[in-house]
Amino acid sequence: MKPPYLKPGDKVAITCPAKKLPKPMTDAIALLELWGLEVVLGETVTASYHQFAGDDALRARDMQRFLDDDGIKAIFAARGGYGTIRIIDQLDFTHFSQNPKWLVGFSDITVLHAHIWANYDIQSIHGQMPVTIPDASTTSLKTLKNALFGDAVNYDLNTHPDNREGNAEGILVGGNLSLLVAMLGSVSDYIYDGKILFIEDVGEYLYAIDRMLRTLKRAGKLSHLAGLIVGGFTETKDNDIPFGQTVEQIVMEVVKDYDYPVCFGFPAGHIPDNRALILGRKLNLSVQSHRINAKYI
Repeated sequence: MKPPYLKPGDKVAITCPAKKLPKPMTDAIALLELWGLEVVLGETVTASYHQFAGDDALRARDMQRFLDDDGIKAIFAARGGYGTIRIIDQLDFTHFSQNPKWLVGFSDITVLHAHIWANYDIQSIHGQMPVTIPDASTTSLKTLKNALFGDAVNYDLNTHPDNREGNAEGILVGGNLSLLVAMLGSVSDYIYDGKILFIEDVGEYLYAIDRMLRTLKRAGKLSHLAGLIVGGFTETKDNDIPFGQTVEQIVMEVVKDYDYPVCFGFPAGHIPDNRALILGRKLNLSVQSHRINAKYI
């Protein structure tokens, strides 16, 4: 299900379902207002409880308020961090499922993306969040605006030497690899079969990336994909005794028994050029020797 696109004059909300904010959202508010939107701030934007933007009850209540308010046409998670999985089972999506709106964010917000698709078939936007807007590339912000307002969000990109060529068509699912593994077997878990999977992560050890991918493989999540898109794996770490493989080598070893296309270096994730992806929408992916094309159907 596709939420209604935004139009100038719409109200949008900023709330913090996870980690607390380090500073006011001045740049993000200015940008959204420049787009003609009216910004409503949740209580969590200024709240603090240890590392969280308020305790679990406050963060759930803030999100619930905006899920149920038909005057709010999109909800931006101000940042990720950790905490959304602590409140997801406290949220009631009954009204939201009947009157959907765009949920926007990435990283820890993968929990929300997966939950609303797995349970309600509602599309959402993996893209820049208010906390990342000051450092965001102009291109990434343009793709976010396009996704929200209903303009084209398609990609024609240079190839990556480690890509596996091929063509695929399927609904795009995924997000942060750590959160995908954390949701395995839960009510928020994606059905992966026939889907194009997008993954990204930040600050993980190479061995942990290997372990998480093998966990997905052992759970049967990787064997029947239509395609795989690998975004940014940034700030990766290694042990004193090197793991011995790059992220690309880890991925290809894990999926070597399958024949679907694999695209590396996609501009999405914990990077300034974090371009918007519409999760839950059908995508046509073409990975060729000289070019990668990703087009929504």
